[in-house]
Amino acid sequence: MVTKGSAEIVSIDIGTEEYALYRDLTRNHDSNKIIGKGEAASISLAKKHNGILGSNNLRDVKPYVEEFSLEHMTTGDILVEAFKA
Repeated sequence: MVTKGSAEIVSIDIGTEEYALYRDLTRNHDSNKIIGKGEAASISLAKKHNGILGSNNLRDVKPYVEEFSLEHMTTGDILVEAFKA
């Protein structure tokens, strides 16, 4: 994150690919359990924008990190990167 030099705030618009994934993850995902809105939003945006998923909720996000090949960081990872910078 720090080496890439940016962080960005983005939204999820109805009718988009990321919204469809968000709804799937919060309502009826076939291969894994349904997850909370925050994790689902983060996963769908990270997938769509090739971003980094920031979450400490490893139990809920791990299956999706693997399924979608997402880069993942916890708060601890972010603090270590900030300390190195």
